[in-house]
Amino acid sequence: MNYGPLVFLAAFLALSGSWVGFVVAPNFQLSTLQETNTIGAGVTYPLGRPGLAQQGLQVYRANGCVSCHSQMVVQERTMCEVSLTDFGTNFVAVESALRGINSNYNAQVINELKKSLPKTIVFDTTKQKADATVKLINQAGAKAQVVVTPSGSDIARGWGRRRSVAEDYLYDDPVMLGGLRVGPDLANLGSRLPDVNWHLRHLYAPQTEIANSTMPPYRFLFETRKIGSVPVAEPLNLPSGLVPTGYEVVPKPEAVALAQYLVSLRADVQLYSTPFSTPPAASGSGSGISSNAPAVK
Repeated sequence: MNYGPLVFLAAFLALSGSWVGFVVAPNFQLSTLQETNTIGAGVTYPLGRPGLAQQGLQVYRANGCVSCHSQMVVQERTMCEVSLTDFGTNFVAVESALRGINSNYNAQVINELKKSLPKTIVFDTTKQKADATVKLINQAGAKAQVVVTPSGSDIARGWGRRRSVAEDYLYDDPVMLGGLRVGPDLANLGSRLPDVNWHLRHLYAPQTEIANSTMPPYRFLFETRKIGSVPVAEPLNLPSGLVPTGYEVVPKPEAVALAQYLVSLRADVQLYSTPFSTPPAASGSGSGISSNAPAVK
């Protein structure tokens, strides 16, 4: 019996199913994405990158930056805490509520607590338990709020405040997620390093900005010219010894566009799908988003 057609059909179905699952389905899901709303401010996100930053994306792509950098912050878990922000005036009721939450809250601890508000009183719990604790504290006459804190190795390194989500890449074409991290993740680089001139200096001479950096210099994106020969773009302010005497280094348009793209990499807004709280404020000075934070799943 000739099994050739059956083998071909089985291979065809396997490859077709894989293609549909890994290419067609994700493309269908992502192509229907819309702008979303941020928590608190309610403004739409994202708004898209400026034109010069869009040009810089193509420079980033052309120079293979994606080979050494990722743009995807990984979040491993979400922690909820309860922060006491105002002790109120009904001391007896509040002290009783605190002892119900934690039996270790004796008179001395509670007196110290009053002097150092805001103060975290419940650590690493679920959103449901945190909400119940806040309700108990508020009913006693004090004020408390839920603090939502994403955690993970990427967040601990300072690479982002939350995990990356599909909306972060809505207006990028192509999306430069990357697969290696020879250098740090860049998903939220614009929040960490918003200075365009810093990025220009870093592109020209990486080791002058980051000691022991393994990044190669991109000096072909700059022009070294005699001082005063062509009075155009502002030269870089570089350490002495990098430029010959009587010469200056001026970034080409490609370098400026790339730097603008790098500072446009910001993924730190508070979304309903990735909640996080700003540090709790002292009593009377406002607070973060904690009371409005959605349930953590």
